[in-house]
Amino acid sequence: MKKSYRAGNVRVHRPWVTEPGMWLQYDYGDGPRIDGIKTVLFVAWLAWSRFRVVIALRDKTMPSVFAALDQTFRRLGGVPTYVLTDNEKTVTTEHIAGIAVRNGQLVGFAEHYSVVVHTCVPVDPASKGGTEASVKISKADLVPKDTNLLEEYASFADLEQACAAFCEKVNTRPHRTTKRPPVEMLAEERLRLHPVPALPHTVAFGTTRVVPANTPMVMFESGQYSVPHQLLGETVWVRTQGVGEAEQVVIVHVGDDGPVEMARHARATPGSPKINDDHFPPQPPGALERRPRAKSAAESEFLDLGEGAALWLVEAAAAGITKMRVKMAEALALAKLFDPVEVDWALGHAAVHSRFAEADLASILDHHATRPAAGEHRAGEQSSLTQGTAAWARLGQPVNPSGNDEEADE
Repeated sequence: MKKSYRAGNVRVHRPWVTEPGMWLQYDYGDGPRIDGIKTVLFVAWLAWSRFRVVIALRDKTMPSVFAALDQTFRRLGGVPTYVLTDNEKTVTTEHIAGIAVRNGQLVGFAEHYSVVVHTCVPVDPASKGGTEASVKISKADLVPKDTNLLEEYASFADLEQACAAFCEKVNTRPHRTTKRPPVEMLAEERLRLHPVPALPHTVAFGTTRVVPANTPMVMFESGQYSVPHQLLGETVWVRTQGVGEAEQVVIVHVGDDGPVEMARHARATPGSPKINDDHFPPQPPGALERRPRAKSAAESEFLDLGEGAALWLVEAAAAGITKMRVKMAEALALAKLFDPVEVDWALGHAAVHSRFAEADLASILDHHATRPAAGEHRAGEQSSLTQGTAAWARLGQPVNPSGNDEEADE
């Protein structure tokens, strides 16, 4: 009975013979958690050349999907005729009598790129097996698990670099079916692809803001948000995502490689900007971190003694010590009588212990020169040269507990 049932109901698959430049499939996979936040892997698969594009996303909202598709088209160097995907809300709003109703914003996006978007039958992964297999392979290579021994990603940028390295690996090695590298076949298929529009579809990215020429901060709805300092003078798109405590402000920049998310902040309040320290370059020393810089030959000679001299100069100036130049000249004179390294050491100790009187430096040097040598013991108020009683604890113990005659002889 089972055999008879299968004979009449088994699904027969016919090999799909693709044409160059016709079909692109894309799907999503669960990415790794970074700082406890979920990520998404956007996986696109060009059917004829088997060329794969994997892009890390923070979510599956429409702006993120549009940005990923634009980047995919620009990496491919062209736009295919058809795009096949699942019935996500960003593509299909509902089904009426089994017919998928397209999302209006997606229709505008497809018209901008001259592409037709199709969706597979619901709950039928076999209808887009190319991306299903690509998602499975991508997750196996990019998501840390006990089976692949991958380490956790420290940042979202690390995940993006891992995705780029994965694409480089799979697209440059011969494919199992075609026996040719996908990047080599893409060069042929690119001749059949439509041109990519010079400007991306940016309607879903929000409102535009211009980054000031000297401060990488943008104003959005009475709040200030930082962006990478490389965007000074550039135009960015700002939008919100989520509601309540989960609301976030997302900032996107459109460059030569298409739209890229540059920053994501929690909602800021007036007067309390949201700042990411990684968006700013290393700051030069300010007024509180000033370093001594010689303006004359005497100052240069004094600072050449070492770090101790520089510390003495800073601390003495902060303490308002008078006749500093005279004391600096005395230190230089002592450097000719003593080892300059010892003088620098003494200046450092004088600065730490706030000893800036005229005779303090010479006193420190004299004490340092007359201190006991290493290994020499002297009696004092805190120590005695009397022999300790530790040796009496060995009375009554066997002389040679191991019974080794050679050790006994020794």
